[in-house]
Amino acid sequence: MEDPAIEIETGAAPTASVIVLHGLGADGHDFVPVVNELDLAAAGPVRYVFPHAPMRPVTLNGGYVMRAWYDILGTDLARREDEAGLRASQALVDDLLARERARGVAPARTVLMGFSQGCAMALMTGLRHPRRLAGIVGLSGYLPLAAATVAERSDANRDLPVFLAHGTRDPVVPLARAAASRDALRALGQPVDWHEYPIEHTVSMPELSDLQAWLLQRLG
Repeated sequence: MEDPAIEIETGAAPTASVIVLHGLGADGHDFVPVVNELDLAAAGPVRYVFPHAPMRPVTLNGGYVMRAWYDILGTDLARREDEAGLRASQALVDDLLARERARGVAPARTVLMGFSQGCAMALMTGLRHPRRLAGIVGLSGYLPLAAATVAERSDANRDLPVFLAHGTRDPVVPLARAAASRDALRALGQPVDWHEYPIEHTVSMPELSDLQAWLLQRLG
């Protein structure tokens, strides 16, 4: 990572980690407030890691340079994907997972979570990661490189639980795109906990409440 990730620990010697990947044009600060809304005390001390995506030009935004995990080549998210950018950021996220392991938090106690572009990276990296994770959380996003998932998914995470949540009024990533990702994962046998909320491209308190319950199931 070009810039150090923001880290918040809920207690000394964390025994679980939640890595949170932000969306296009945001940075690691974007989801820091979520820590105040999630009570994972029953899971023990938790380390939240909020990395910053690299700075890169984004084609859809006229080449404007901003934080992005990968380029957005056009409005058709399924047919025009920046595979090189996706795979480069996958390596960055794998490094974050390795760092948590080196600091004493087992992969099986680590959740990979992301919003929008960050959701895409959480799904792409988590499903391919060679070590068993605690779970994947995808908020307001979609499954990238979907056709390659069946061949590249790791045996370790073949049945890893996935929490997917989406707004029914999302104008950025349409609900149908997210639902197609859900269906693709379920067709592969991936257990998906699906949630819809009457919101746009954002998160809501009911969503965070459902997420908290799911995280406690995975980490408690």
